[in-house]
Amino acid sequence: MPYWELYYHIVWSTKNREPMITEELESDLHQYLRGKGISLEGIIHAVGGIEDHVHVAASIPPKIALADFISDLKGASSHWVNHVHGHSYYFGWQTGLRRCIVR
Repeated sequence: MPYWELYYHIVWSTKNREPMITEELESDLHQYLRGKGISLEGIIHAVGGIEDHVHVAASIPPKIALADFISDLKGASSHWVNHVHGHSYYFGWQTGLRRCIVR
C-alpha cells in the first residue's frame, strides 16, 4: 500500500466577502463540509471560520487534484445551502480558485 502524507489549510470566502454565514448556518455548514470532504475521499482534520469565510484543514490523497477537491466542496456546499438548508437569501462563494488560499 502506498504511503502519503499531505496536509492542506484551505481558506475561501463568501461572495463579495458578505457576512452570509450566520450563527444559525455556521454549525450545519461546517458539518456539511466535513461530510462532503470525507465523501470526496479526503481526511478532514478541522473546519472553522467566521461570517465571511471558512477554513478547512484536510489531507487529500495524491490521486485527487487539489483544485477539483476544493471546487467540489465549494459547489456542493453552496448548492446545499441554497436548495437543501432553506436559506431565504442567495448564498455563494467567491468565484475561482485564485481566491482560495492553500497553505
